[in-house]
Amino acid sequence: MDPSQRWRADGIRVIRAGELDANTPQTPGMQRRAAVTAAQGASKLWAGTVSIDAKARTGAHHHGDLESVIYVVSGLARLRWGERLEFTAEAGPGDFIYVPPFVPHQEINANDDTRLHCVLARSGQNGLVVNLDIEAVETPELIRWIDDLHR
Repeated sequence: MDPSQRWRADGIRVIRAGELDANTPQTPGMQRRAAVTAAQGASKLWAGTVSIDAKARTGAHHHGDLESVIYVVSGLARLRWGERLEFTAEAGPGDFIYVPPFVPHQEINANDDTRLHCVLARSGQNGLVVNLDIEAVETPELIRWIDDLHR
């Protein structure tokens, strides 16, 4: 290949909204669409979108050694995590959520009548989901994310 043309074939890719791929694992009440995958040349990350119906939630699970980032576009996300899902926090439009490897968690649309829309990114192509049989605590501890500088 002519070196001046290398970046034409191996450079930036734009994945249009209408090109997102629904052929990715789905959960009832959620619609996932893959955007950045191996098909677009990615080898170390996966990115896509998820729309979560009002009141919908996942079961308890983790993603193995993958790191995940969730960006809330609209709606209110509630996350529960821990060995018994004993901690909870909420995130709204413009907020980012970081989920470290192996953390047991559950994603919940906290709204009773509005869909939750998010952008997802994971540190690998593997769509790893390890479902967990957890007896969750009834009332999780609310974590408010106040850093030491703003106490």
